[in-house]
Amino acid sequence: MPSSCAHLDQIHNVKPHTPTGCEECLATGGHWVHLRLCVTCGHVGCCDNSPGKHATAHFHHTHHPIVRSFEPEEDWAWCYVDEMFMEPAPRAR
Repeated sequence: MPSSCAHLDQIHNVKPHTPTGCEECLATGGHWVHLRLCVTCGHVGCCDNSPGKHATAHFHHTHHPIVRSFEPEEDWAWCYVDEMFMEPAPRAR
């Protein structure tokens, strides 16, 4: 495992597509456990503990590497490619 994330240049100041929930779950009437924000494009998806696992599905579809927790009081990020947890979450430069 690398000692630092090689994808920090893909972090942008994004506006969440949906401020209140997982995009796919809202569209289909599904439910989520926790939310994740794609810091490349602003997609809001549900975590892997949720039935839809839409944040990970978004990564597999787009290859956008980093999500940040979209939960109040949480400040961490995850890089799918490097399999790296980052706390606090890095911000756009």
